[in-house]
Amino acid sequence: MRFDRTARALAAIEHHALEAEEFLVGVDRDAFREDRKTFHAVTRCLEIISEATRRLPDELKARHQHLPWRDIADAGNVYRHDYDNVAADFVFRTATHDLIAIRDMARWELTRLD
Repeated sequence: MRFDRTARALAAIEHHALEAEEFLVGVDRDAFREDRKTFHAVTRCLEIISEATRRLPDELKARHQHLPWRDIADAGNVYRHDYDNVAADFVFRTATHDLIAIRDMARWELTRLD
């Protein structure tokens, strides 16, 4: 059962990271600030990714100590509970730079499960 939970969490991370990337194709920072639909769609993807990381086992996280697990989990709380103060620049930076490492981690861990 733990295997299934881990696989589902990793698949959700990879899927929503790719989806956030797709939402941002051809969108620069200024356009992102003005496009509320894209802002909310990308923020929702990051929220799901944050929650999915909470379901990953500690031994998996230990293999990827370069990832800021606590920050990723805490960001989800900000998206959910402090939504009035979520800055578009923060979301854009996270989705265009920081998301790559977690997406790659999920992809790599999924191949290990196969």
